[in-house]
Amino acid sequence: MSQKSRTTAGTPAPPNMINWELAAKTAANLAPAGPDLSGSEISAAVENLRLMAEKSVPHVHEISRLEAAKDLHDSEVLVVDRASWAKANTQSFAVMMDPVLRALAAKAATSSKSNSPAPGSPGAAISASVTGAQLGGALAFLSSKVLGQYDPFSALGQSEPNTAHSGGRLLLVAPNIITVERDLKVDPADFRLWVCLHEQTHRVQFAAAPWLRHHMLGEIEKLGELLVGDSENFGERLLESAKSLGRKNNSPANSGSGVAASGTPESSRGTLLDLLQDPEQKAALSHLTAVMSLLEGHANVVMDGVDQRIVPTVRTIRQRFNGRGKDRGIIEKFIRNLMGLDAKMKQYSDGAKFVRDTVAVVGMDGFNNVWNQAENLPTEAEIHNARLWVERMGL
Repeated sequence: MSQKSRTTAGTPAPPNMINWELAAKTAANLAPAGPDLSGSEISAAVENLRLMAEKSVPHVHEISRLEAAKDLHDSEVLVVDRASWAKANTQSFAVMMDPVLRALAAKAATSSKSNSPAPGSPGAAISASVTGAQLGGALAFLSSKVLGQYDPFSALGQSEPNTAHSGGRLLLVAPNIITVERDLKVDPADFRLWVCLHEQTHRVQFAAAPWLRHHMLGEIEKLGELLVGDSENFGERLLESAKSLGRKNNSPANSGSGVAASGTPESSRGTLLDLLQDPEQKAALSHLTAVMSLLEGHANVVMDGVDQRIVPTVRTIRQRFNGRGKDRGIIEKFIRNLMGLDAKMKQYSDGAKFVRDTVAVVGMDGFNNVWNQAENLPTEAEIHNARLWVERMGL
C-alpha cells in the first residue's frame, strides 16, 4: 500500500460521499428471492458447503504445490445469503474507495469548476443516498450471480481487526450455488466441491503472497487518483459512453453481427473500461487486469486440475457449466456488458492459458515464483505470451 494510504488508514472517511448502509439495505431489498428451501434443507446445505470447503483444501495444496494451503487460519470461511454477500461487498468497497473518495472530496473543495454539494450539506446527503441506492441496485443484480468470493480487504475496514482472521474472508453464496446445481442438474456434492476448489485457491493465493492485498489496494488507489485528476473530462466521457450504448443497442446494424455500425467491434464499445483515455490510466488498468487475470486463471487451472477420483462427475459439470449464459435475456446482457462482467469472464481464459503455458515450460514450482514479490507479477503482455515472463524471471 502506498504511504498515503497508510497515513490515512483509520481516520474518518469523507462525509456524505456514499451512503454505504443504504447501499446494503437497497441490495437486500432488491435481491431476487433464492430457491424455496425448508429450514432443515438450509441447515443441511450450509453444513455441507462448510464440509466441502474444508475438504477442498488438501486438493488445492496437491495441485498448486503452495505450502500456504497447509495453514489457512488467518482468514475465515462464511456461508452466506445474497443480502449478506451484498453487505460484505459494501464494506470492501468502502475500504477500496476510501483514498479515491478523499481525493474527490479534496478536489471538490478546491475546484472552482466543481458542481458537487458542500460536505455536510443537505445536498451532499441526498447525493450520497442516490449513489448508495445506485450501488445497492448493482449489488442486488450481482448478488444472484456470484457463487463464491474471497475478500482480502475485509480486515482492513475493521476498527478493531480480529487478529485470528486478519487475512480476509471467503464467502460462499449458498442460494446461488444451490440454484445453479439445480439448473444444471448436476450432483450437488460434486458441484459444491468443484466450486470450493476455485474459491479456496483464491484464499491460498493471498496466504502465499501476504503482500498482495496491499499491492492491489495501492494500484486501485493509483488508478482512482488518476481518474479523479481527470474528473472534469471524465463526466463528459461517461455521458458519451451512455450515448454510444444507446446507439449500439438501437441500431438495426447490430442484429447479432457483434460489430457496431461504425465497424468498431461491439465488445470494445460502451463499457466503463472505454472511458480511460490517458496513457497512465491505461497502464494502471493494464497492471490490474494482468493481476486479476493471473488470480482468476490460476484458480480455474486448480479447479480443472481435479479428475474423476476427486469429483466423480467433473466432466458433466464442466460441460454443463461452460454452456451457461447462452439464453440470457437482452436486459441482463446489457447490464453485464456495461459493468464489464463479460470482460471478467475473458480474464479466466487468458489467465488460465498463461498458467498452463508457464507450467508446461517450468513446472508448477517454477510458476509459483509469481507469488514471491510484486516484481514477479506478470504484465498484461506476458499474460498473453507466457514465454516473456519465463525469460524475464530467468527460469
